[in-house]
Amino acid sequence: MSLKTRSFSYVHCDVFAPKPFTGNSLAVFPQRGDLTSAQMLSITQELRHFESVFLEPTKDPYRFSARVYDLFEELPFAGHPVIGAACVMHAKQFPEKSGPISWIVDLAGGRSVEVETQRNGEGYEGCLDQGKPKLINTLPNDRRSAFAAAFNLGMEDLADDLPLEVISTGLEYLVLPVRSGLSNTHITIPDLEQQLEAIGAQFCYLLDVDRFEGRHWNNDGVMEDVATGSAAGVVGAYARRHGLVRNGKTFILKQGHFMGRPSELHVTAYGDCNNVERITVAGAVSIVGTGTLDVVPEIGT
Repeated sequence: MSLKTRSFSYVHCDVFAPKPFTGNSLAVFPQRGDLTSAQMLSITQELRHFESVFLEPTKDPYRFSARVYDLFEELPFAGHPVIGAACVMHAKQFPEKSGPISWIVDLAGGRSVEVETQRNGEGYEGCLDQGKPKLINTLPNDRRSAFAAAFNLGMEDLADDLPLEVISTGLEYLVLPVRSGLSNTHITIPDLEQQLEAIGAQFCYLLDVDRFEGRHWNNDGVMEDVATGSAAGVVGAYARRHGLVRNGKTFILKQGHFMGRPSELHVTAYGDCNNVERITVAGAVSIVGTGTLDVVPEIGT
């Protein structure tokens, strides 16, 4: 791999952050130019944020396209990069306007989502409309023990009155509802990804249904996510489906506490238990700093 001298600026922000240096950090590249997929992945791996997002403005000042990468691949949808990107665009394009501003974000694969941003003191707030959730699968009771054990949990740790369900608002998550043991969880099996694929899921999200606190890892268990916006929409759908929250009533989903990066995701579910119509996920965004890449990797597409 060779390097080529070209400059690309980026903004470092913290998303779902009650104050700077909390929440989920993110690198936002306001103009990706002609960067290839391989280059964007390599840059994401270099910066070591959980995810980076690469933008391209359109002729419409309130619309831009976004490509999201984690440390392994491009993602078709992600919550905290989209919210962070919209808040950065607000700061760059309309610095004198407090808001609200509505943005259309075009994602890879053809999906477009709406984000509303507004300035809040020294920072910003973004609200992502994740649309109507989709129920993928409800697991039979005989699968409960295996997935509990996969995360170092016993059956006594699970919420025995709630099912394990796979739900999607863009990414498919298995919701594993627990009432205890969240502090001791970790992935214990090497083939979690294959086990999830067999039930129609891509990832698993552990939800303490009493405290509304969650944890999520990449499927290899190496990296834990600080705040998972895409999963927060799934949690909102799950909570409304099972009467844990009321229609239109915002609740705070906490995450990142066990990593020393406390995060707050504001989730609202609309509709009744039998028909959840849409989910919004919102949170604070703190712009921490800016940087410039003076060289980029010169690798293939």
